Amino acid sequence: MSSSITCSRLTIYSIAAILLQITGLSLFVLGFFPFKPPLSGVSGPESFRSPLCGSVEDRNERALPPDQLRSLYQEISSIPRSFDRLILMVIDGLPAEFVLGKDDQPASKDLMEAMPYTQSLLTNGMAIGYHAKAAPPTVTMPRLKAMVSGAIGGFLDVAFNFNTQAFLDDNLLGQFLSIGWKMVMHGDETWLKLFPGLFTRHDGVSSFYVKDTVGVDHNVSRHLRDELNRDDWNILILHYLGLDHVGHIGGRNSFLMAPKLTEMDEVIKMIHLSTIEPQENDQGRTLLMVVSDHGMTENGNHGGSSFEETDSLALFIGLRANVSDYALATHNTAYQVDIAPTLALLYGVPIPKNNVGVLIEEIFDSLTDDQKLRALELNSWQLLRLLQTQLPGLSCGNFSCDGFSYDHSSGINTCSGSVENLHCCLFFNAAVLHNSWKSNNVSRSNCRDDYSSTVAAYYDFLRTASEWLSHKATDKPVDLLAFGVTAMLLSCLILLSLLFLLCKEAYLKEKQCLSELNTSMHNWHLDETFILVVIIILVISMGSSSMVEEEQYIWHFVTSTLYLVLLRKAIQFLQAGMVQSKLNVIKENNRRSYFQISSIIVLLISRRILRGWHQGGVNWTHLPDISNWLEQAGSDHIKSIQLVSGILLISLSLFALSPLRSKRKFVLVLGFICFASGLLVLIHIMKFQGHIFAASNYGAILMAQIIYAVLGISTTGTLIVSPWLMPVRISETCSSNIMSNSVTTDIQNKSVLAGLRDSAYVIGWAYMSCCCLLQLLLQQPINSMPIVLLFVQILASMLYYSSGGPHRKQWVEVAALYYLGMAGHFGLGNSNSLATIDVAGAYIGVSSHSTLLSGILMFIITFASPILALFSMVMYISLKDTSYLVIAQNADSGYLLKMMVSFPCLVPLGLNSILLTAYTIILLLMRNHLFVWSVFSPKYLYVCATTACVYLGVTVVAATGSYTCLVFALRKKLQRSI
Repeated sequence: MSSSITCSRLTIYSIAAILLQITGLSLFVLGFFPFKPPLSGVSGPESFRSPLCGSVEDRNERALPPDQLRSLYQEISSIPRSFDRLILMVIDGLPAEFVLGKDDQPASKDLMEAMPYTQSLLTNGMAIGYHAKAAPPTVTMPRLKAMVSGAIGGFLDVAFNFNTQAFLDDNLLGQFLSIGWKMVMHGDETWLKLFPGLFTRHDGVSSFYVKDTVGVDHNVSRHLRDELNRDDWNILILHYLGLDHVGHIGGRNSFLMAPKLTEMDEVIKMIHLSTIEPQENDQGRTLLMVVSDHGMTENGNHGGSSFEETDSLALFIGLRANVSDYALATHNTAYQVDIAPTLALLYGVPIPKNNVGVLIEEIFDSLTDDQKLRALELNSWQLLRLLQTQLPGLSCGNFSCDGFSYDHSSGINTCSGSVENLHCCLFFNAAVLHNSWKSNNVSRSNCRDDYSSTVAAYYDFLRTASEWLSHKATDKPVDLLAFGVTAMLLSCLILLSLLFLLCKEAYLKEKQCLSELNTSMHNWHLDETFILVVIIILVISMGSSSMVEEEQYIWHFVTSTLYLVLLRKAIQFLQAGMVQSKLNVIKENNRRSYFQISSIIVLLISRRILRGWHQGGVNWTHLPDISNWLEQAGSDHIKSIQLVSGILLISLSLFALSPLRSKRKFVLVLGFICFASGLLVLIHIMKFQGHIFAASNYGAILMAQIIYAVLGISTTGTLIVSPWLMPVRISETCSSNIMSNSVTTDIQNKSVLAGLRDSAYVIGWAYMSCCCLLQLLLQQPINSMPIVLLFVQILASMLYYSSGGPHRKQWVEVAALYYLGMAGHFGLGNSNSLATIDVAGAYIGVSSHSTLLSGILMFIITFASPILALFSMVMYISLKDTSYLVIAQNADSGYLLKMMVSFPCLVPLGLNSILLTAYTIILLLMRNHLFVWSVFSPKYLYVCATTACVYLGVTVVAATGSYTCLVFALRKKLQRSI
């Protein structure tokens, strides 16, 4: 048969397509998300000299001892050092609105009462706070880099956040070290990984074990009093993690949030009273700076670009100039990268080379006008140097720029034209006004307008340059991107070609084996058309940022609509069966149609409940949903839902096992293991879940590890043992119309197929049951019932497919299962924002931080629904009656394997390949879009992770099918030899 393809060739082509896809995806990711190449080296004395005067780095100056280098900086900077010591207090995850309020409104009464001393400092003008906007991704490591270097890192820093490497770029800590300052750090060990060997004393704790809300902060505070009494350090870094962990566990409104804020307020009070307040003179002055790396969403997560996540805090305590108005002290905005140049000039060290931040103006109010303008000049020189490396055509030497003319009469030029001319013109305006200010012989008290104009001109240049540098897309290697897209396109075409050949072969086989089958059964039906329409809808929607943010609506709609189409089809077959029954034709089709209709109705009801469980998305999360109602009702109601969900899950699992009558003792053993595993999960829920501190104790960890072991061993054991124990019998559902020349061979083939189906059913049941029990343990308590609803939907789908005739298209059924899994992904509260990733569940049963183990658990939690849908393909294999395809001369193990796993493997691969390739092209087209980093790039990370999930599921299905076929082929061979 010309359209037939052997199992070995199908496997080779499929693996080649997957490897080609992985290669293309890797090349595209490396090309689109490259590591941002920083300027090499570090800033030195040359940074205090104009870049327009041909300033050259003097190696002799760099080789000066720390004391002499510090004196040199003091001499050539012309700005007196404002402070001698710095206490940098990082409160991880603290939203600025908790302290400063939001939208010109003060913080809520509860939050203000939780931090009374901090609020008193703001009220009395002894502190000034800023909403310091953080750039996405809002995770700790890249945000710490931004604060100490002023540079915005690459988007993929979100991945490296879990495996921090040494930070070698120019940064403040390196500058402080070069002038001989001693540094001490207590808290998040991320600092130790970023700056190994830099701290004279340190005590680090893991930032990823989010169940710990007490020890991580106590470990910092226990050193505090001793450190404050010492005089052997210049910089003290305190990184508190407890508030971030409280958010991950219970969200913004956790009952632990207010006590944790009060604890942080007591730390600020201790530092202020012992170190800041006693300072009377200008010698030995200490600045306390309280910052946060990022904010948090209502659920306590972070990583995305919403206001709640990017609203970080920058609070300065100990400035010379007091702020008289509370509003002026709290209603300020800045960028997180602005911290680096501000601190650099406050402490008299060069601004880091890759800084894109701008000086925070109010912090320098204690300086004279000359000193303020000098600080702005130094910041401008640093950004101009950075612009010169990014724009080779930028040339402002000798104060002349091609493309514009300077009007001496007006004193300032209107800037326009190319990017190079714009930046050069803005810098030129500020420089000329500054020179005019310095050369003015009139009393400075009469020149406030000139001063204000100069400051405004400097900030025009600084903000324009900063914005351009921040948003400038890193140069992308076009050849690399083109090759990556081409490879993915070629892979997609190969997979779709293989799928087309399989569909054609299945059609010819059905036509050959079932000659009495009505030819209308092979016509193109509405469900098949709708499957393809869904792909088109998804591809088109990917081009809209709003549709990407609210993708859950598309999946919920198309999945429910697809099953409504299948319901319509079942009703049509029922009506056709009623007409045939009047003609005394077999009425079996009528009973089958009633069964299908009932299954789909159950599925649609459970889908509607799941759809209303989480509002999901980004823009409509404030709308009420079932999860919100339950959370408002209290934890007791949620625990009751958990227990009911566990009981229902165990009952449904045992029910799904009951139809299997062969090898009853083995089935009873499996049922007992399922019941015992479920009982352990329920005990863990009742005893430990919902108790913040109990969840991290030894008993909870041990029980979770026991559950992992029991589920893992039972699943693996079922996979290994089942093919050897399942009896080889003749299936009762075998068609009597088999085209075979040898009855004996035909009976043997049909018997092997029946045994394979029984074994696949048991293994698929084990995969699904254990997967759901594992999710019941790992998911947030509010998601226990959605897990059960997903299980019900999968079982209802299986019942619907098992009652179908041989005419039903396998690729349609597998695609429907894939869609069901993707809709369930959003039904569990996931979105295309990194903020919805559940970090807390990734540490259940983990006694200490492990990047690998926690990463695996995080992946399992996030993609629970797609994993369940893909694993259910093993059970789906067993329910399809394909005995009519077993022809004696073709029924070898390779043919059986291809018949079992070809569609369950190739359809998910094909569908995912279309979506992956399409979104890759869309991302490339959107590379200059305003939301490329906040919307499209996070979505692409999810697409890549979904691809990995599909690879995992397909590998499990293929490996399971290969193993069972191999065992039954071996058993068949042994029977023949006997």
